[in-house]
Amino acid sequence: MSPNFLQLRHLRYFLGIVDAGSFTGAAGMLHVAQPALSQQMAALEAELGVELLQRSQRGIRPTAAGEIFYREAASIIGQVEQLDRVVRSAAGEPEGLVRLGMSSGFAVCWACDFMEACRMILPKVHLRLVAGDIVRMRSLIASRALDLCFLLEDEPIQGLSRQPLFHQPLSLVGPVFAEDVTHTISLERLAHLPLVLPTRPNTVRSALDRALQEVGLTPNCIAEVDTFASALSLVNAGIGNVIVPKIVFSDMPGHGRLRLISIDPPIHVTACLISSGNTPLPFAAQAVGDLLTTHVKLALRKDSKKKEG
Repeated sequence: MSPNFLQLRHLRYFLGIVDAGSFTGAAGMLHVAQPALSQQMAALEAELGVELLQRSQRGIRPTAAGEIFYREAASIIGQVEQLDRVVRSAAGEPEGLVRLGMSSGFAVCWACDFMEACRMILPKVHLRLVAGDIVRMRSLIASRALDLCFLLEDEPIQGLSRQPLFHQPLSLVGPVFAEDVTHTISLERLAHLPLVLPTRPNTVRSALDRALQEVGLTPNCIAEVDTFASALSLVNAGIGNVIVPKIVFSDMPGHGRLRLISIDPPIHVTACLISSGNTPLPFAAQAVGDLLTTHVKLALRKDSKKKEG
């Protein structure tokens, strides 16, 4: 490709077409004549040597290559639009858009409080929160669609920067019953309980599967769910139990109706703050990461005081 061929307007045009789902809609949104827009996209595809858009009577959709191009184009445009705020931010108060990813479990328990803390402490930062599974978070970080990600991690991910925030045992959480007086549960008994587990791949699921496999057991999985909120609704309905890091329990919505039981021997997981290892974080993203680290430390301290009490 000619180094001078690809310009920002090509990226904006492509994003507009995909978002609108048609050349006609994009032309109106971008204030560009439709024939000119079609010509620009045809030239772009010819220069790249790959088809980016799939045209049909139902509209325009990106091809597989177009999906990749869309992610990269959106990241580039986002960085350009933030450039002036990043420069001003580096010279003073953190400012600009910060895209933060969280695993669904952390999002259910901490997202509201953290976003409120961010609004009060970093008023010029616009926080955009994305919740999802580890596969999606890794992909978004790698494609620079996220600045930071807070999730449970099994092992370091190549090409990504990793800051461990806490290392904790998993616990069993389920409905309260009168006969429940134990504070610990063995792997043998755990394997027979009805469990609502996250779909694979998932760090909690992997850690549980490994621990049970080592003693020749398999979990009694009665349901698999993609989000922690879905799992929690089944647990609150008395259908099954869920496995979570101990710290999550104290901030779990409606946890007064649930019980927490430690697993013996313990199964540990590590929560990390993940970012791209290829580019330094913008000043505003560093500030959000520092605030999240403080927020987690306060939650750990609160949990520790509850245990002492």
